[in-house]
This record gives sequence, structure tokens and C-alpha cells, in this order.
Amino acid sequence: MFTLKSLPFSPEALEPYISARTLEFHYGKHHQAYVDNLNKLVADTDLASLSLEDLIKKVANQPAQAAIFNNAAQVYNHDFFWASLRPAKQAMPMSTALVALIKRDFGSLEQLLVEAKEAALSQFGSGWVWLVLDNDRLKIVKTANADTVLGRGLKPLLVLDVWEHAYYLDYQNRRGDFALAVFANLLNWEFAAHNAGL
Repeated sequence: MFTLKSLPFSPEALEPYISARTLEFHYGKHHQAYVDNLNKLVADTDLASLSLEDLIKKVANQPAQAAIFNNAAQVYNHDFFWASLRPAKQAMPMSTALVALIKRDFGSLEQLLVEAKEAALSQFGSGWVWLVLDNDRLKIVKTANADTVLGRGLKPLLVLDVWEHAYYLDYQNRRGDFALAVFANLLNWEFAAHNAGL
């Protein structure tokens, strides 16, 4: 059985950028529903014994398994999203190695934020904006709907949820403001550095 992981922070810890009320719905309702749906879909099958990552890779690109893939990928993406965030008032200095990579591949942190906001705004409909390592280069990539970067040869470092349920209570239709607020104030750079092996 798959379970809803505990949040790595209290529900109000992301305010004023993400409200506790948004988390109540986003984590408590949407994320929980993906976990519940996944468990129902894989009950009494050999898929139930796989890790979440292995399950996603096994059912990817199989139309008959689309419902399983969508729910499993949404659980994975949301788990990764919560781990990509840290409390708003918690100082998070970036490792010098990660700073060097950002400067090399984007020119500056400010340019990374510009590109991340552009990716969030240009994602038609729902999806995700990822900071990844592609071989040894940092890149911003997008995935649509429940899709994920697993199995693409990319190493995810951080992710931003750009489904409407992630921001609508706090930002209404201002997805770009939400993206910039999260990237500028809530990213867990220590998590990114760890994922990059730095």
C-alpha cells in the first residue's frame, strides 16, 4: 500500500506565499485522493509491491495503464514538490557548488527565476516545472498534466506544481506571481544540492 507522506513543515510554514488553507486542499484533499486512487487501482496486483518509482516506469506509455500511471505520477510529483519547499522564514544558503552551476548554466539566480517563471506561464493547462540535471547541465523543463521526468535520463532537483489547485486560492489566475513567489522564497536549495550530489 502506498501512503501519504507527512509534510516536512507545518501547514502555515509557507505563508504568506502559500496559505495553510491552500495546503489543506492541495495536500489534504488532492494529494490524498491520488494516493487513495492509486491504492484502489493496484490492489491485489503485482504492481502493489513495487516502489513508486518502479511502478511509474513499468506502466509509463501503456494506454491500458494510464489511470495507474496518472495517479502514481501525481503521488511522486507531489511528494517531490513538498520536499522542494522549505518554510518561508527559514534561511537557506545555497552551496557554493550549486551557485557555481547556476551561474554557469543560467548566468545568475535571477535569470534562473526568469526562465522558471516563463516556463510556468507557457505551460498550457496543468503541469509541472522542473529544475533538472541533464547530464551535467542544469535545465528548466516542463511536463504536462501528471507526466514526470522519471525515465527521461534527467535528474530532478526541484519541482513546482502549476496545476490550478496549487495556487488558485491564493493567487487566482496569477500563475506567474505564484511561480516567482515560490522560486524566490520557498525553494529548498539544500534538497536540490543533495539531489545533484553536491
